[in-house]
Amino acid sequence: MGMRKQFTNEFKAKVALAALKGDKTMAELASEFAVHPTQVSSWRNELKDRAAEVFNGPGGKSVREYKDQIEDLYKDIGRTQVENNWLKKN
Repeated sequence: MGMRKQFTNEFKAKVALAALKGDKTMAELASEFAVHPTQVSSWRNELKDRAAEVFNGPGGKSVREYKDQIEDLYKDIGRTQVENNWLKKN
């Protein structure tokens, strides 16, 4: 059995983006990048399927979830400040 060639993530992304452009056939891209046409299709499909993940924040949380969390923290801080001020006065 031969060793399988390892490709960098950058290389896979480059091939997948080229495939998504759609201006060349899978066979043309396979020839250009020296990989099997099936591999080109596979990387293109993976890029399409996972494209939305690019817009998630770290740990897979969406920006909206982070904004909601920050808003909740600010509300808690405000409530605490009001309570502290009340305690100082009384």
